[in-house]
Amino acid sequence: MASQSTYLELSEDGGGSHKFYEVVLDGTQVTITYGRIGESGQTKTSSFTTPEKAAAAAAKKVGEKVRKGYESAVRGARQARPVTRRSIVSSRSTARQAPVLWRFASGAAAFGIFVDAERCWVGNQRGDVYTLTHDGTVTGRFRLPDGVKCIVADDFWIYAGADDGKVYDLSGKVPRVAYEIAEDVDIYWLDIHDGVLGVSDRAGRITTIDHEDEFQWARTGQGDSAWMVRCDDEAVYHGHSAGVARYDAADGAPVWQSGVQGAVLFGWQEADSVYAGTSRGAVHRLRKSDGRTEAVYRCDATVFSCATAPGGRYVFAGDNHSSVYCFDADGTRLWKLATGCGSAFSMQYLDDRLYIVTTDGTLACIDATEAAIRAAQEGTVPEPVDVKAAAGLAAVEPAATVEIVSPEAQVDGGVVVECFQESGRLRVRVISEGYESGWNVQFPKNVREAGARYLVEGVRSSGRGGFYRAYGDIRRLL
Repeated sequence: MASQSTYLELSEDGGGSHKFYEVVLDGTQVTITYGRIGESGQTKTSSFTTPEKAAAAAAKKVGEKVRKGYESAVRGARQARPVTRRSIVSSRSTARQAPVLWRFASGAAAFGIFVDAERCWVGNQRGDVYTLTHDGTVTGRFRLPDGVKCIVADDFWIYAGADDGKVYDLSGKVPRVAYEIAEDVDIYWLDIHDGVLGVSDRAGRITTIDHEDEFQWARTGQGDSAWMVRCDDEAVYHGHSAGVARYDAADGAPVWQSGVQGAVLFGWQEADSVYAGTSRGAVHRLRKSDGRTEAVYRCDATVFSCATAPGGRYVFAGDNHSSVYCFDADGTRLWKLATGCGSAFSMQYLDDRLYIVTTDGTLACIDATEAAIRAAQEGTVPEPVDVKAAAGLAAVEPAATVEIVSPEAQVDGGVVVECFQESGRLRVRVISEGYESGWNVQFPKNVREAGARYLVEGVRSSGRGGFYRAYGDIRRLL
């Protein structure tokens, strides 16, 4: 019997969905391909015991999409839409120069930044991700298939959200696809907490996805252009053109909606407060419990980014005129200085240093000690060190393959996990002794193969329990 193909599309005006869905029935196999119109998309194949069961499964998939508004179409008739880039004009600051200790030119406008006790990360719109030490030495480079929107951390794991609709785990030697966002979602920002991913997008929606890369819930906000999402144990905080909203983390139930002055362009959080930088030149501190405004930090221009010192002792902001600010917790402005390298799209504070990534692609380290700032206000700043990556530094690209090793490799340590099929999905569980046999493992989807066993560097229990998370290098056992 010849294979049967059903090709559907959903294309909405005003920047809404623009995606396709194809179901191919071939005997006992059903192959589904989906993605943004004009792209190759993602493909999944499922096998069934009889042709009749395969046909029923295919019909069910088609019916689900038709009920959501998909219609029959001709492949190639509609063209791809461009992915949104955050292109905002940046002006030069007239303030005195900030005490920049070192700066690294990544090569393109950069949104992605993360800084921890070990290193600094920067990701730009060309898909380059670099790691550096705190003194500015470049230690590594990844190359992702599309521009990096943001870099976030979740305990041990470092994730980069990219314009190709995927979220990459950068915790090992090779980037691995950890999450595949729905094909109609144009990612603006993301955050992750204990394996649960929150995604805000161009259309003003907030979507959460669990550790198995399975949809949990989605809500449409009162505005669009949702640049802010922050997650904690209890809630997801969502900022867009009409303000900030809180949703219950478990089921997405709305808790509160708070208006602010201007569209929200960036967000930050502390234990009891969320911070929203806005287009009206202010950072608003909102109480998590009820959304009430606790303080407002006034800047002189549109706020691109914000961050805090631990506990919210200091609040930092970057505007679209290449200035950075520092405020006391109560809203008192302490200083305003020029970056000298573009406007700060994102920022993070750690150990008396403010790290920023900018419109011209620079990762800069600013000395934020009182002595350094006082000297800068008087016109005395250090000569910044221009950091260079080593010539020929190889870029490590994502891979869907893993090294194959003999079972003897287990003597060097690690944890053995096994891939198995359950209800039409590939799951992973630990088979090494001493672990919960009923818990699944968060594991890259594109390297899973039913029946295969893998040796991973380690696994850790999630904070709330119930599943493990694999980390480090992955090797397949013969």
